[in-house]
Amino acid sequence: MELTRSIVSRLRKYMGDRRHATRRTVRLQVSVSVGSPTKGLTGNRKINSLEGHTLDISPNGMALVMPAIRIGEQHLIGENRTLNVKMELPSGPVEMKVAPVRYEALEDHPSETGYLIGAKITEMSDVDRATYAAYVTTVLAHVSKRT
Repeated sequence: MELTRSIVSRLRKYMGDRRHATRRTVRLQVSVSVGSPTKGLTGNRKINSLEGHTLDISPNGMALVMPAIRIGEQHLIGENRTLNVKMELPSGPVEMKVAPVRYEALEDHPSETGYLIGAKITEMSDVDRATYAAYVTTVLAHVSKRT
């Protein structure tokens, strides 16, 4: 399975990336969790999460760089898996649910370590969607002016 992911990743480099949405490189802090909060020993709800950052974003998805592929016993990738992502935008945090669509170990990457997870946004509140969309539009417009 890992070999297949590596081959597909390398093919994208040589044949071009066929994703339709424009993605732009931007590093934003994220906190990722799996599932819903569980009750701790004190009765308080807690969520086990993992801190990472984005590698790039688009209106409908993102690439996340995470230091591990598991949170405790839960794997971040799997069939019908949903991840809760809290992203720190310059205007404040937004929360969303994403579906991981692929991942690869960043063994050969020159400046990143851990795992790259490609994810599609599946759910956001209307307020967070508007905030995120405005940010992505600004980033895309800023990059377009430089090229």
